[in-house]
Amino acid sequence: MGNIRSNITKLYAFSFLQMTLFPMAIITLFWKDHIGLSLTQILLLQGILSVVMVVMEYPTGYVSDRLGYRVALTLASLLGMAGWGVYTLASSFYHVLVAEILLGIALAFISGSDSALLYETLKAEGGEQEYARYQGRMGGFAQVGESLGAIFAGVIYAYAPLLPFILQVGVWLLALLLTRSMVEPPRLLAAPASHLADALHSVRYAFVENRRLRSIILLNAALGLASFYPVWLIQPYMQHAGVPLAWFGPVWTGANLCVALGSLASHRLNGIMGDRPMLLLFVLLVWGGYLGLGTSGGVWGFLFYYLLTIMRGLRGPLMLGHAHLESPSSHRAGILSLQSFCFRLMFAISGPLVGMLADASGVRQTFQYLLVGFLVLLPPLAFVYVRHLREEGT
Repeated sequence: MGNIRSNITKLYAFSFLQMTLFPMAIITLFWKDHIGLSLTQILLLQGILSVVMVVMEYPTGYVSDRLGYRVALTLASLLGMAGWGVYTLASSFYHVLVAEILLGIALAFISGSDSALLYETLKAEGGEQEYARYQGRMGGFAQVGESLGAIFAGVIYAYAPLLPFILQVGVWLLALLLTRSMVEPPRLLAAPASHLADALHSVRYAFVENRRLRSIILLNAALGLASFYPVWLIQPYMQHAGVPLAWFGPVWTGANLCVALGSLASHRLNGIMGDRPMLLLFVLLVWGGYLGLGTSGGVWGFLFYYLLTIMRGLRGPLMLGHAHLESPSSHRAGILSLQSFCFRLMFAISGPLVGMLADASGVRQTFQYLLVGFLVLLPPLAFVYVRHLREEGT
């Protein structure tokens, strides 16, 4: 079987490679200037991608639970190579759509599988209570990878627009070699009489039977949306504000370092503050970030985006840890995929509308509208989550 403990180091490396996204800091500019897409088309593209992931999230999670987390991550690496390879030839909306669908299915295979592999690896050694700490480190490596990939993205893009995508194919080749060396942890899996009935049972468990898990999934999805809209809007926001192209890479690097620091600090800060104050902090960071982005139009306005990336880093280990505690081993990746399913479904519905709003009213005005939306949405979801925490005596 090999050394199962080595999975932890390999998952750190996989997270680093997965998020070493050379094109990410300039991808919106590439779509707008090289392919000729509008913001409406860009957000529509991401909405379609979310529909693909909504369709694929749970099936890929279920396959991961049945065939193994290592198999799922290997398939993801192959699809990642194919998707970024298509980008090197893309010249139209439909070419980009094919590439994004391949990458979306890759992300669906990763979603839940990497986290479940980490948890089951720790569980095999009796260390699952330390999951949040290791998940925080994994998130930290991921954001360091994205930071390093982004730091020279603007310069690379200015020199050769396709070079970031060519480099990305190489990154996923390295990820493929890494996943092939991982070790599947031992688990007791009873063969279900019906795969469909088994899958529906876990859906019912997550959304009907376990109210605490349902509140975790819904709140996590809403907080995920809050940090996801600006990913696609911040680049045109900076372009309109007059931020030099050479800054785009370092700005993106700074954002991802904020996520990394938040992820690394999440476990310790939660131990000091507790769950309820941490939740209040998440909500305040969302409101403060959107307020600043909506009211500040200068060159340095992008700094308010960092409040949202800090929230993203702090949120991940805490919310994933709670979801793991509520999930049985036999359906762990599937339930985590249901969490991503909710997020993707919400974005598939709302993303294209946000894009239309940005084209019609401007990005800065759109941030103001989103602030109002999150002022309304987050308090009731947070209240339900806290009420279930109180019921559990945590």
